[in-house]
Amino acid sequence: MADIRFDGKVAIVTGAGGGLGRQHALELARRGAKVVVNDLGGSVDGSGGSSAAADAVVAEIKAFGGEAIANGGSVTDDAGVANMVKQAMDAWGRIDILVANAGILRDKSFSKMEMSDFEAVMNVHVMGTVKPAKAVWEIMKAQNYGRIVVTTSSTGLYGNFGQANYGAAKLALIGFMNTMKLEGQKNNIHVNAISPVAATRMTENLMPAEVLEKLKPEYVTPAVVYLVSEEAPTGVILTAGAGAFAQARIYETEGVYLGEGGLSVEEVRDNFARITDPGGQKAYVNGGEQSGKFFRKMQGG
Repeated sequence: MADIRFDGKVAIVTGAGGGLGRQHALELARRGAKVVVNDLGGSVDGSGGSSAAADAVVAEIKAFGGEAIANGGSVTDDAGVANMVKQAMDAWGRIDILVANAGILRDKSFSKMEMSDFEAVMNVHVMGTVKPAKAVWEIMKAQNYGRIVVTTSSTGLYGNFGQANYGAAKLALIGFMNTMKLEGQKNNIHVNAISPVAATRMTENLMPAEVLEKLKPEYVTPAVVYLVSEEAPTGVILTAGAGAFAQARIYETEGVYLGEGGLSVEEVRDNFARITDPGGQKAYVNGGEQSGKFFRKMQGG
């Protein structure tokens, strides 16, 4: 099969000044894409800012003959996001790919977490994905083509101590993807999620050095690049790390119809094992399918 190429395509990669985003931007450029390298250049907790990191990645891309421009705006700032999109349109006249990778951490147990810590993480991860997606959405619709990857996490999918803010934000992005994949379908806009495990600034203090060595960001990038290719699926959560790849899915059990007349909490208790029995469970696909399943249960089907 032919190599995956992005000649003539334009990509925006947020949080691309280092770690995962840098690798995504470099690989897209190597494969022919013109890339907007966005990075606020702040610290892991979101404070500070400098365009130096984005400029350095652009220099790397230009050094191997690629085409890229730097953007140091915040993905949470409306004017900054609008300017980032304008930069791409002024330079190249289209936007085909958005990789929403920007993020921060403010890890604390929920007891010790300030609401400002929760709000800051939600703002960067959720609104910092939604705002760029909104800004490119009409462009992609007009082109009848677009590829968007949001960045989720095992913390969002399964939980992790001390990351209530991060987990809430990361699972929120799955809800966002699940709707946007439906809304983008008729305009050939595919929306997917990557759940990476990689050695970056955000994970360097969480794992031993020998583990981090096996979790290089470049081991995640092939999954992201595939998810923004013309051949990409839509609505997929792809996990990637240390050379291993898998699909994460949301399942619903077959469940039990208990009727309506005189329904009680005791009936739920007494049937809980049947309600949660994994036999016959199916992967969640879309709201319409689940609604149909619900009504079939009501009818005893």
